[in-house]
Amino acid sequence: MIDEMRIRGLGVIDDAVLPLGPGFTAVTGETGAGKTMVVTGLGLLLGARADTSAIRAGAAQASVAGVWMVPPQGAVADIVTDAGGELEPAGEAGAELYVSRTLSAEGRSRASVGGRPAPAAVLSSLAEELVVVHGQSEQLRLRSAAAQRDALDRFGGQPVAEAVAEYAERFREWRELDAEITELTSNRDRRAAEAAQLREQLAEIEQIEPVEGEDTELNERAERLANSEELRLAASVARSALSSEEGETDVSALLAEARRALERAADPQLAGIAEGITDLGYRAADLALQLSGYLADLDESGPHELAAVEERRAAIGALIRQHGSLDTALELWRTGSLRLAELDDDGDRIERLTADAERARAELDAAAAALTAVRTEAAGRLSDAVTDELHALAMPDARFEVRVSPGAESGHGHDDVALLLAPHPGAEPRSVSRGASGGELSRVMLAIEVVIAGTDPVPTFVFDEVDAGIGGAAAIEVGRRLAQLARTSQVIAVTHLAQVAAFATNHLSVVKSNDGAVTASSVTRLDGDHREAEMARLLSGLTDSDAALTHARELLSLGSSPT
Repeated sequence: MIDEMRIRGLGVIDDAVLPLGPGFTAVTGETGAGKTMVVTGLGLLLGARADTSAIRAGAAQASVAGVWMVPPQGAVADIVTDAGGELEPAGEAGAELYVSRTLSAEGRSRASVGGRPAPAAVLSSLAEELVVVHGQSEQLRLRSAAAQRDALDRFGGQPVAEAVAEYAERFREWRELDAEITELTSNRDRRAAEAAQLREQLAEIEQIEPVEGEDTELNERAERLANSEELRLAASVARSALSSEEGETDVSALLAEARRALERAADPQLAGIAEGITDLGYRAADLALQLSGYLADLDESGPHELAAVEERRAAIGALIRQHGSLDTALELWRTGSLRLAELDDDGDRIERLTADAERARAELDAAAAALTAVRTEAAGRLSDAVTDELHALAMPDARFEVRVSPGAESGHGHDDVALLLAPHPGAEPRSVSRGASGGELSRVMLAIEVVIAGTDPVPTFVFDEVDAGIGGAAAIEVGRRLAQLARTSQVIAVTHLAQVAAFATNHLSVVKSNDGAVTASSVTRLDGDHREAEMARLLSGLTDSDAALTHARELLSLGSSPT
């Protein structure tokens, strides 16, 4: 529930604090005083579209802040946590959630949830968990086919919820199988072409049998073969310098001469150097041997090998041009057979999927029939309960009917749900959105909420002049039903009828003042003589009429008596 709300710069309200709390809060005031701004402010807290025209004339911005009492765990806590906000512990009362919304005259809107900035969409998500708003121009739960179905499902409780969940799961499974079959059959030619192309590509790669890194190795080999004469000359000169086979002075001979000279000198220190020279000789001989092998390899490699290397390079290059890189071609070679097997299996796969889809379809139809059955049973109970409520709401001849009929298949079942009203005997039941007057529609809406609240309570209900178009005994029954609804939920009602306000446990008055230059409104909690005076004003337009005050006291006594 919302414990307190503060409104600044909204419409005619300059700065007002609304102490709300549990039970039934009635908001009254003269026409134009700003009662509707209370609902507008609450709408802003719940993510409604921001309208700069609602900003008070001369104000730079409008702001609304609210304190909600919420459970410390659950859907609301999860939404707040996901938005980066925090709940404040409040002992046995649960937790406090601070929400604010600011609207600037330039059209910028900022919201805060649990102390952190948040988009308006987060406020809308919270609204779905926290409150139901009924306004004169909305009646969304009665005018929308989806809302009418949701109202029945809410009333149906756990049996309907379980049937809806089972149907939704079967519907999802069948849709996925059907979509896969459609994809396979509608793209059969494309998949066959893909298989043929893949088969050809794999054959080409298998014929070439490339090796990872082979393109780099072939490039190096081709370059060496193309420059073989230059390489042979360089290797020959180096080998001759290290070890000449023609008796010429070379490194090996010079090192041998140096070693002998040092060995002849009888000095231990020089002997150590002689050993180092000996190692150099071995190293020079080894390098000379490597150069001889390199020259031998060059001699064996001729123009025929260069041609073979270039031919191999051309084959590898064709693969690279086709696939982008040799690594990509190798990856296709490794994994392509699995994809080819999948494509070649299309016929058998379609048969398997078709069998699975037929099974899923049968399960879906069974789940739809089960859902229709529990909805139909709940519809009968809801029809009787709402009809009884309407009789108590001064519609003694009205008959309410919830009709479940075959409809188009959707993710919610195969049912069309319609809320129908026959306002008097002999009248054909018609949709409540077309067959009920404004006052009747308000009472039907209230009756539905009172009945549904018994199985699926909502934390907070907000009614904006739910008593429009009614009066007298009907208004008293509306007040009584709002009080009944407040036993399980917080109820906030903007009303102009004393018969309704009399049943409130918390009475707020929006008062307009005018100093000749500026009109402003404030909100006051009423009790005692002040409440009696406001009730008298609602009854007669006068706050000091003895007759009106007597009637007001009578209504307040009625409202405070057990119902």
